[in-house]
Amino acid sequence: MPNAKKKSGYTKKDLHDVSDNPELTKADFAKARPFSEAFPDLSASIRNGRGPNKSPTKKLVSLRLSQDVITHFKSTGPGWQSRIDETLRKAVKRKASA
Repeated sequence: MPNAKKKSGYTKKDLHDVSDNPELTKADFAKARPFSEAFPDLSASIRNGRGPNKSPTKKLVSLRLSQDVITHFKSTGPGWQSRIDETLRKAVKRKASA
């Protein structure tokens, strides 16, 4: 059996030979419509966003924190925002029990 070199990937010519899609023109883009306008029923059936959070539901807020606080929590890896939440919860409980 001769050593056959395996071809890696496809060439531009290969892709052109199998493509039956014409190149889009400015006129094509001018006729384009938003998905929700072209398929209103399908668009309405698709849920937007992530859906409800697990219990207890958290509230999205914008919060400015000191750079050193952010650096500290980010350095501990993924989940740093949850760890900030946990630290604040502990502080609230400690304050409530004092």
